[in-house]
Amino acid sequence: MVSAGAESTLLRLIPFMPLAAAVFHGVILALVRRPMARAGVIAVSCLSVFASFLVTCLCLAELIGMEEGRFLVDSVYTWMGVGVGGGTFSADMAFRFDSLSAVMCLVVTGVGFLIHVYSVGYMDDDHRDDKGFQRFFCYLNLFLSAMLLLVLGDNLLVMFLGWEGVGLCSYLLIGFWYSDEFNAYCGSKAFIVNRIGDFGFLLGILLLFWSLAEVGAPTVSFEGIEASIGKIAELHVTAPAWLGGFNMGLPTLIGLCFFLGACGKSAQLPLYVWLPDAMAGPTPVSALIHAATMVTAGVYMVCRLSFLYEVAPGASAVMAWTGALTALLAATIALAQTDIKKVLAYSTVSQLGYMFLALGSGAYTAAMFHVVTHAFFKALLFLGAGAVIHALSGEQDIRKMGGLRPMLPLTSITFIAGAIAIAGVPPLAGFFSKDEILLQTFIANFGDGSRLPFMLWAIGAITAVLTAFYMFRLVFL
Repeated sequence: MVSAGAESTLLRLIPFMPLAAAVFHGVILALVRRPMARAGVIAVSCLSVFASFLVTCLCLAELIGMEEGRFLVDSVYTWMGVGVGGGTFSADMAFRFDSLSAVMCLVVTGVGFLIHVYSVGYMDDDHRDDKGFQRFFCYLNLFLSAMLLLVLGDNLLVMFLGWEGVGLCSYLLIGFWYSDEFNAYCGSKAFIVNRIGDFGFLLGILLLFWSLAEVGAPTVSFEGIEASIGKIAELHVTAPAWLGGFNMGLPTLIGLCFFLGACGKSAQLPLYVWLPDAMAGPTPVSALIHAATMVTAGVYMVCRLSFLYEVAPGASAVMAWTGALTALLAATIALAQTDIKKVLAYSTVSQLGYMFLALGSGAYTAAMFHVVTHAFFKALLFLGAGAVIHALSGEQDIRKMGGLRPMLPLTSITFIAGAIAIAGVPPLAGFFSKDEILLQTFIANFGDGSRLPFMLWAIGAITAVLTAFYMFRLVFL
């Protein structure tokens, strides 16, 4: 098999620079045991992410100049290798930069850098004895590095390494103010619920590898899996008698295992319960988790494995229904919330449901488009909420707010712009991404000739109306 990838050693720098900053902070905190001057912490953390963003832009410029279908690869070293002769298997610590990972890298490094800058002011009043300021930026850098590892991984093992890394960092950041027992509980809850999803993801990796090995194509690289997926497309599995003895397509079973992993990371039914409690962390953490990083990992993973779901229509239909019902349920819960951050949290769950509705309908481009638009307007809304909370000395109950526009004019303008965008009002970005998702859902074909697409479209349209309602309720209060 001839690879369409062109070698570029720049790719390793994208996740390495935030990782180097995190290791630097970790050494200072763990060994030197004396916090750096705040200016030094800010410079190391923010500049490492900005440098990662610049390298991403350089790689993008190189990618744009290449032929269609080509991509950049960076094989750092052989991670593991077994077997001899024709029965060999190896997995590299390798990175892949194509149009899909380029979009995600730009979002993660671009929005991530802006959140780093915002965090400088937000965390400025953290003067506790546990070196909280530097520890916070250490976790933040580690979070971005893990997410970039997930996005750039050229195979499932590297992706899984980043997948577990963002799970660990979410635990550290959500429970950052650990002296409060509730915050520590919320961090633990996020970690435990994600382990349920991660079990499904790991099961999917093992089942896919075993299946491909059985047909003589043992591989975990995305390029190799895509080339060999046709060999297992028609295979079926039969459940044991005590499970009902039902028959299911092997790709459908594998797709459902991966989707369980996506449900955990991207907060879909029934594993959405951790995301609203993620509000226990500092507001920049909420913006980072909800907008640019962890919760979009499941969407990215499904897009990366789109060739698997193309031969597993059953798994796609489950995904579409789960996304639609999650979007509707979370929107109805958001209608009654009184905590400014909880409204935005359930809004995130709802918008993620929209993305999975698109993925299940085969609209992978529309789903990624909504990932990008959502990253910007949701980060804007969370950072605006943080400014309001700071101005009100920690108050988060929207029933105790009102009349803040004259005192916070800039925050008011930006927050309203974000609300209009998420409500889907033209000509702002949210309108175009939501409109594309609803269109693709309406014309979707699940292969059974049913009216399922219309029902899913109706749920999506109702959710869009509810989104506009609860967002402007928030603005008016």
